[in-house]
Amino acid sequence: METVYQQQARIFKAFCDPNRLEILELLRGGERCACKLQDQLQLTQSGLSYHMKILCESGMVTSRQEGKWTHYSLNPAGCDLALTLLRQITTPKDGQCHDCQQV
Repeated sequence: METVYQQQARIFKAFCDPNRLEILELLRGGERCACKLQDQLQLTQSGLSYHMKILCESGMVTSRQEGKWTHYSLNPAGCDLALTLLRQITTPKDGQCHDCQQV
């Protein structure tokens, strides 16, 4: 069974590659066909497929089929979850650092 941390790591894995960051930037402009993304990024079909799988598994990107092509777009709910998670893990619970022993 997958732990909460493993689920959360999928979100951050999506941000750990320049190609995926560029894909997210392109999708900010709206839905894109895989063929257009492939051309713009100069990736092979298998390379794009690999990156899109990670982005879709993170929940930040959704896909839909239209004929033989897949179209991708940002998933607002997944993006909101990523922002919430980042805020949660970077904010001290009580606003204090417990390792600091200031007098």
